[in-house]
Order: sequence, then structure tokens, then C-alpha cells
Amino acid sequence: MPSTPDQPTWKLWLDRLLVVDVFLVLAGAGWFGIAIVASSQGVEGPLHLFQQLWDPLFTPAIGLLIASALVSGIASWWQRRGPQADRDS
Repeated sequence: MPSTPDQPTWKLWLDRLLVVDVFLVLAGAGWFGIAIVASSQGVEGPLHLFQQLWDPLFTPAIGLLIASALVSGIASWWQRRGPQADRDS
């Protein structure tokens, strides 16, 4: 996919990475729910595997998701704020 004049190539790849990250976090949440139900039925394997993957996989994915949401929100706020400050002066 060629880059558009509005967005550089690195931004397109970053957006793709963040979309994959969202789906990873959602899949992890679903897996956790299924693991809890399985654990209540006496099947401990899925919950044990989830606990092993929590620190190396899910914690950074959730952190990246939160950080990207904050950066996106701040950048959006800054872009809306910029032209208004120029109009006043």
C-alpha cells in the first residue's frame, strides 16, 4: 500500500502495529475469561499458560495500548489547540 501525501509510511506501519496490538489485548482478555471458566471446572492449563505469558506478552501490549491512546489524545488536542492560538493573536 503506497503512502498517501497526508501520512508518511512510518505512520501507516505504526497504525498497523497498534491495530494488531488492540487485537492481541482483546484476544488476551477473551483467553483470560475462558481460562477462568475452565479453572472453575477444574482445568488449570489455560490459566497457568496465561499467567506465564502475562509479564512477557500481555503487560507490554496493554502498556503500548495505553501509551498510544495517551499520545494520540495529546497530539489531537495539540492540533486542535494550535490554530486557535494563532487566530487570537
